[in-house]
Amino acid sequence: MLFSGFRIARPAALIGRLLWPIALIVVAVIAGMLLALVYMSDSIDEWSVAEHRHRLAEALAIHKRKVEQRLDTILATTDLNSPEVSRAASLPDAPQDDRSAPSGIFDALIIADGSHSIRPVAVAGTAPTADRRDGSESLEALVRFFIANPPIPGQAIDHFVYHDGAVYLLVAKDARGPTFAVAGTAGQTVIIIYRYTIGDIEAIGRAAGSAPVTLARQPAPGHQILPIKASLGGVMSLAWQPSLPSEDVWPRLAVIVALTSIIALIALAAVWLVARRMAYDQIRMQDLSGLLAGQDTLSGLPDRLSFSMRLEQELARGQRSGEGLAVLFLDIDRFKDVNDIYGHAVGDNVIRVVAQRLSNLLRGADTLAKLGGDEFAIIQTGVSAHHDAEALCRRILEAVKKPIEMGDTLVSVGVSIGIVLSPQNSTDRETLLRLADTALYQAKNGGRNRFSFVERQMDEALRLRKVVEDDLRKAIENDELVLHYQPQVEIDNYGVVAVEALVRWPHREHGLIAPQKFIAIAEERGLIIALGEWVLRRACADAKRWPGVRIAINVSAIQFRHRDFVSDVMRIITESGIDPTRIELELTESVVVEDADAAEEAMIELRAHGVRLALDDFGTGYSSLIYLRRFAFDKIKIDRSFLEAAETTGESAILIHSIVHLGRALGLTVTAEGVETQEQLEFLRALGCHELQGYLFSKPVTAEEIDELLAQPGVLQEHQPTLVKKVAQGSKSAP
Repeated sequence: MLFSGFRIARPAALIGRLLWPIALIVVAVIAGMLLALVYMSDSIDEWSVAEHRHRLAEALAIHKRKVEQRLDTILATTDLNSPEVSRAASLPDAPQDDRSAPSGIFDALIIADGSHSIRPVAVAGTAPTADRRDGSESLEALVRFFIANPPIPGQAIDHFVYHDGAVYLLVAKDARGPTFAVAGTAGQTVIIIYRYTIGDIEAIGRAAGSAPVTLARQPAPGHQILPIKASLGGVMSLAWQPSLPSEDVWPRLAVIVALTSIIALIALAAVWLVARRMAYDQIRMQDLSGLLAGQDTLSGLPDRLSFSMRLEQELARGQRSGEGLAVLFLDIDRFKDVNDIYGHAVGDNVIRVVAQRLSNLLRGADTLAKLGGDEFAIIQTGVSAHHDAEALCRRILEAVKKPIEMGDTLVSVGVSIGIVLSPQNSTDRETLLRLADTALYQAKNGGRNRFSFVERQMDEALRLRKVVEDDLRKAIENDELVLHYQPQVEIDNYGVVAVEALVRWPHREHGLIAPQKFIAIAEERGLIIALGEWVLRRACADAKRWPGVRIAINVSAIQFRHRDFVSDVMRIITESGIDPTRIELELTESVVVEDADAAEEAMIELRAHGVRLALDDFGTGYSSLIYLRRFAFDKIKIDRSFLEAAETTGESAILIHSIVHLGRALGLTVTAEGVETQEQLEFLRALGCHELQGYLFSKPVTAEEIDELLAQPGVLQEHQPTLVKKVAQGSKSAP
């Protein structure tokens, strides 16, 4: 089978290519979920700790406010200077209150006067309990701090103090003011001292709703702390071991991950089963398509790709065996007419019949393929010379031209064949295909229903066309073209009245390329507008060197029909600064025939600006007289073909005579092209022709040579014999 070497991957490889990406995606998703959950659990733990710390700080602040409120109550209701208060403070067995009572929430109450003396006082419920007496001897050291930092009158200040392993809250207030009239004496500050016990700390923890709380200088590992910044004695902390939410989440998370993994494995197994089935289905489809691969569906013949591969194989075999082959390209002549007249169904049947007839003519080692449309190709093996391929081509022509019965209709077609031989022409596949196509093109141009072997000049022409297509745009853009000029002279004195601009292309590889080899390609490739503008701009620039001499410029039909043609012409003329009356545009009949109304409008506008118009190759068309009446030309140019024929036929001479007299009657300047002999000159002079152009006077030359020509009046007449001699030795056709 032709495509047996191009099988797709076997099922295992295909399944592997399908499963690996899916498995990686599943693993990545699970890993991403785990990372997200870890991040979320850490964030929740941090939030939980921060929330507990905040509630603990709130509970501590509430407790401190209770102490301050108790001080305010004492100052508002008790005369701290009364003998009863002082005596109570000196009693060793002062009554002890329950710490939960509002009146018994501190350890000591002290009055400090302005002389820095300290006087403890006793108020009902203020005597310290047994667990608070141990530190009472050291209270003086704590109070001295407030004496050095007295409160603002009427306001309270509080400080935490760390002393002898305990945390004290000292609240001081200046007792002056109307609110404290009962208690206040001038210059006295009342201080409450509160020492936090284990029970106090636990109560604060319970109020915050947290785990058991303790006082600690250095917390144990895993504990969180709320630092209590003390004004004296350093820092103590409330410490607790938090219960983190993540500790409850991770067991559940393990279950979720396990379930997700199980689901992922089940999904992978399902994908594997589906992929396995798809792989085997694709293998079966491949086996089926292998039968059809490389075949044209209409004819059942190998297609272009198959043919190309087969040719490569035959060339390799030929190089080993020394055997030659021929490549034939075939094209059914006028097949489009068959489709248009009889319909595509008949056209398809014609293709099938022709394919069958061609197959019947070939040997088993030969190859027939359908390249597309109505094009076929043949590889003929065992070819040693032209006559082998020629014999096959003659049999093909005879077989194909036989009428084809389509019901009640007989359809007749022909075929054109292009032939290339290997190794004579080439041993390269692409080169052979290109040359066969060139030969087919030559066969169709030669009259159809014939065959043509490739010739060297045909390949050179094809190569040149490709060069032109590839390089012309760059040549225009890079100003690589040149203009040559052929003089137009008055018939009476041979004075130069105009020069016709003719573009040339000096190619770096192919030398000077004449316009007939690239103008048509420029039109096909959409470059003719840019080319025409380049010619006009360069001609206007050169015209400045030759005052009084008109510049004749050829205009193609595509140029003239362009919607901006007139404006572009006038823009270039204006930019060059040349008088528009010195510009003469030469138009052929084809320019004005296709769209006469648009052509007439453009010509009227050009003449309004002063531009002259000439009808080139006059007499070669079928409607010249009609358009001479309608369009306002300034000049008609007699085509060179009339002068060439005038020497042998009387009809051409009569026609030239009629053209000259018609032009003079219409008031037009009459110019004859292709004047090459003295006899032609005298003939035209006798007819009354106004201007002459041809090799008798000068071939197309460079602008510098025109400079020399115009600098020597009469040089054309003096050098006529020399010029004629040169013409006889070289080409006689003016481009």
